[in-house]
Order: sequence, then structure tokens, then C-alpha cells
Amino acid sequence: RKSMQRLHLEENIFGIHKDLALPIIVVIGDQSSGKSSVLEALSGVALPRGSGIVTRCPLELRLKKVKGVNWKAVLTYRKKKTDLWIQHQLHKINKTASQNELAGKGVGISDELITLEVMSPDVCDLTLIDLPGIARVPLKGQPEDIGEQIKSLIIKFIEKQETINLVVVPCNTDIATTEALKMAQEVDPKGIRTVAILTKPDLIDKGTEKSILKIVHNEVVPLRKGYIMVKCRGQQQIDDDIPLEEAAQMERDFFQNHDYFRCLLKKDKATIKCLAIKLTQELVDHIKVSF
Repeated sequence: RKSMQRLHLEENIFGIHKDLALPIIVVIGDQSSGKSSVLEALSGVALPRGSGIVTRCPLELRLKKVKGVNWKAVLTYRKKKTDLWIQHQLHKINKTASQNELAGKGVGISDELITLEVMSPDVCDLTLIDLPGIARVPLKGQPEDIGEQIKSLIIKFIEKQETINLVVVPCNTDIATTEALKMAQEVDPKGIRTVAILTKPDLIDKGTEKSILKIVHNEVVPLRKGYIMVKCRGQQQIDDDIPLEEAAQMERDFFQNHDYFRCLLKKDKATIKCLAIKLTQELVDHIKVSF
């Protein structure tokens, strides 16, 4: 009976009907960590972004590599389904509208799941769950305990042993004080199922490059699954309508031309492409260990 209760709980939380507890990648980060940019680059979906709480409901992002289909997505919540065929602004509008319906207009959060299934020849077969960014101070109109509400929601997902925790950390912050990484360490003290992504490498202060390389090389906060650095589209590139394919080439050029970080390319520790390959392999490895 207990195992059945556990199965129903997993189905409710993850929105996935399964007979076995398959691994799920859960994406967490402090507010403005670059989390939405990473997911956008992996999926090709223009997720809501900006300051404050942008992700207000858990978003299950199912990526399916399908040949012969240019791009298609299906947005599902509360038994409502919407087919999406246009790859940019329509997603943003639909996801924002669905969040408003589940969490209310404004700045609150909800634990109800939104599922976005993306079918494209340009994605890896991955399922990720995006959670609200960790808030330190309540904004106008938010409940005083908004930070605790978000943390409680995150813990529900990341404490599960079949979860791979993907922690997004900006390069220009002190990694030791990052709330998202602290939370991952609490539920995974040995760093066995935690992967860290370092974002915004173009915003670091000069002179800090070597200390950041130490982090990537696992010399500061050791994680068994390690670190990967990425450079996603910035706001200016979004405003200029730079396509994701062009942004991917710009990312590669950034690392190839960087005096300190070019070494990460040879070690497969940089770029969104390397991250996608790593996550796919991590899922395979996690399944092998679990079963």
C-alpha cells in the first residue's frame, strides 16, 4: 500500500504516469540566475524572463527529438491542451496566461504543474522541471513568507533520490553563498546527484577568471557530477531577435576566443551543446545505478 501511495504521489508531483521511479532533472536557481535562459537554449522555447519571480508554477519541459517535424509543442495544464506551432512569442503569451490562471495574476506561486512538450529534430530527449527562482525579499503584493513557500516547493522535488538536481549559478556571484546550491547540498550532501551550471561568464570582474576555473575544476565546492559553463543570449541579443542557432555559434566563439575559458571547450565543460549531451548521459547513468 505504501509503494502505491508513493507512486500516486510521484504521478501527482511530476505529472508522469510510470511504473518505475525514472530519474527527472529538476532545475533550480536564485532569482536572476539565468535559469530561464538555459532552459530556453536547451528547448528553443521563449520562456518568461525578467526581474522578480518569473516562473510561478512548476513547469515540466518534455523535450522529444523527432525527425521530420520542424517544431511543435503542446502546452497542458488543468486538463487543457494547446497546440503551438510558432516558436517564439506565442509560447511566452501562453505560459504567462497559464501561470496567471494557476497562481493568480500578480506575484504569487502555485504548486500546480504546467507541462510543455516540445517535438523537434534539434532537441535532445530530456525531461526537465523548472521551479520558481528562490526569493530573498518579498516584493510588493507578495506574502511575507514567499521565500519559505518557494523553498518548500523546491524541497518536494529535489529531496527525491531519483532526481538529478541542476543548479544554476551566475559566475559573477559568490558560489558559497548561493541559496540554490545550499539547498541541493542539504538533500544531497555528497554531491552525488547534483550538476551545477555556471552562467553569465561575460559579466565577471577581471582578475577573477582563475578562481572561477577552480570552481569548474571541482576544487571549491566538489560535486560528483561536476560543473559546466554556458553563455546564453543576453537581453540585448533577445531585443535584437538573435536566433538561438546564431546565439549558439556566438557562445562557442566566446569560449574559443577567451584567454582563460577556452580550455573548458576541450574538456567538454562549456556550451549548451555540451550541457545537453551531459544531461542525456547523466540520465542514462542514473537509471543504471538505480536499477
